[in-house]
Amino acid sequence: MEKRKYGKTDMEVSVLGFGGSEIGSGVSESDVKQLLNSALDAGLNVIDTAECYGQSEELIGNTLAHRRDDYYLFTKCGHAADFDAPDWDPVMLEQSIDRSLKRLKTDYVDVIHLHSCSEEVLRRGEVIEVLQRAKQAGKTRYMGYSGDHTNALYAINTGLFDSLETSVNIADQEAIALTIPEARKHGMGIVAKRPIANAAWTLETVGPQEYPFVYWNRLRDLNYGFLQDEEVQKSIERALRFTLSIEGIDTAIVGTTKPSRWTENAALLKEGALPKEHFEAIRSRWEEIAEPEWVGQT
Repeated sequence: MEKRKYGKTDMEVSVLGFGGSEIGSGVSESDVKQLLNSALDAGLNVIDTAECYGQSEELIGNTLAHRRDDYYLFTKCGHAADFDAPDWDPVMLEQSIDRSLKRLKTDYVDVIHLHSCSEEVLRRGEVIEVLQRAKQAGKTRYMGYSGDHTNALYAINTGLFDSLETSVNIADQEAIALTIPEARKHGMGIVAKRPIANAAWTLETVGPQEYPFVYWNRLRDLNYGFLQDEEVQKSIERALRFTLSIEGIDTAIVGTTKPSRWTENAALLKEGALPKEHFEAIRSRWEEIAEPEWVGQT
């Protein structure tokens, strides 16, 4: 699998990474063991999780601790997630980082991302200081910010972060102009979250409270021809290749509970970057149709 230099860090990351949110509940440890090992065997070397993804961190630790040298491990912090404290409390944040390491059965992670932290909280400085202390203590090799819109832009422009994790896909393109170029100027590694827009176009109906709802609505307005004209697998391929063709994107994290999905996804990328005319057609359609309020979705 293709690998890309992750910003100014020493990491060479696979263009596909594993997103750990979907294994947070309702998946057995034996299934996760098969899933994660098949991901590594398919050439993935990035695993991304978070403190609030249910049992995700524990399952990753239980099933992959023995292969720790085979992958880069990213997690997030900020949400109280079972702590009796408010989100972004500095004491809770330090406890959360220590809990993540214990769950993941490791002495360190490669990146800890602040999890969708607001500009207001960032400006107070305390959460950044917690990450700096964690880095100095060897609990994380690099500091990151996970989020979107102007909050992400502020984080980037502090110049304090090594990594940006942000939503970008055929239904969410604000970051292409707003934040990704700035992150590149600062030498940050960049992770694309939600890189296939949750495959929302494949769903018959989506309720307003469901996770893909915003993308489902946007895609109805965008009405990309290829989503109607191509079979589902081919349209997913085009959507994924679009995201990975954006300058600055180093890896795209995809979640699944199906072990066979990794070899399938790897096969989708065998043709490399999307042809320029296909990429520009998607960008042009977005620029024509997108409303001002179509900001990056956390």
